[in-house]
Amino acid sequence: MTAVYDSFLRPINYLRISVTDRCNLRCVYCMPPEGIQLLPQEDILRYEEIAAIVGAAADLGISKIRITGGEPLARSGLVELIRMLAAIPGIDDISLTTNGVLLAQHASALKAAGLHRVNVSLDTLRPERFARIARRPFLDRVMEGIAAAQEVGLTPLKINVVVMRGQNEDEVLDFARLTLEREWHVRFIEVMPFVEVMPSVAGQPSEEGTCTQAVTSHRDGFVSAEEMREAIRALGPLEPASAHPGNGPARYFRLPGARGTIGFISPVSEHFCFQCNRLRLTAHGRLRPCLLADYEIDVREPLRSGAGREELRELIRNAIICKPERHHLGEGGSAGTRPMVQIGG
Repeated sequence: MTAVYDSFLRPINYLRISVTDRCNLRCVYCMPPEGIQLLPQEDILRYEEIAAIVGAAADLGISKIRITGGEPLARSGLVELIRMLAAIPGIDDISLTTNGVLLAQHASALKAAGLHRVNVSLDTLRPERFARIARRPFLDRVMEGIAAAQEVGLTPLKINVVVMRGQNEDEVLDFARLTLEREWHVRFIEVMPFVEVMPSVAGQPSEEGTCTQAVTSHRDGFVSAEEMREAIRALGPLEPASAHPGNGPARYFRLPGARGTIGFISPVSEHFCFQCNRLRLTAHGRLRPCLLADYEIDVREPLRSGAGREELRELIRNAIICKPERHHLGEGGSAGTRPMVQIGG
């Protein structure tokens, strides 16, 4: 089945699902050192509920699923969810975004259950800097997880690097060099201005009924994709490369003779809203039409009140219709009132 279209004639065929707001890291751009006010367990969607929503979404033409968090591998039984989603007719691509800390011990089972590939978040190659950015000394575990993913065939392997001035922008060349020798597809990501966690709103649903977006100021530390590209040109010309599976927003390039590729995800300086093909499902059961706008549609309570497949399809259709044309980060806007860890990246 072909994808359903939003109000701006963009085909929507991709659903990103956050399965938890828990995480075993405390990355500086995502979560405060003490963590956040966690959602009560009873508020988190059960795996059977997620599968029911995905089944309804597949009826509408959603064919690609990405599992996110928090850290999705911090939730027990994730392999079983992958197996359930892989069995749904119409779902032909299932991927996972992870920080890699627990990946080595789960990679083989995830592959066997039907997972196709992984994206691993890795912002530095230096152990002491990793401990500072992630606030945990787990770089060795992440590297073991990457090796395990490659060994079992969870490929193409994508490495997500959030570039921050004063934190890790001096490692852009180090990551780019790795693509010369390894089949890593390194994606450099502009840091987005997510708001600081506010305990009074953490875990609370946003007001529904209108498609609106909160606006605050940008965080410090922004490095544009063009600045990153200019630095990498010291290694040689960047030749355009074909996109990889997943229909993501990265623009890919390759250094001459490289085994891997270099991608740039530029939500602030070069927005890609005109080709956005996705919805998001939060861990507590809200459909979010846009990562960077606060409007959400509750599907958990209707589902727990007995909503059938057609009612779920209608809620999904409403979310698709309410996708905004674009965000306004480039004009000083922000990502609204939820931190990334509560949305699912």
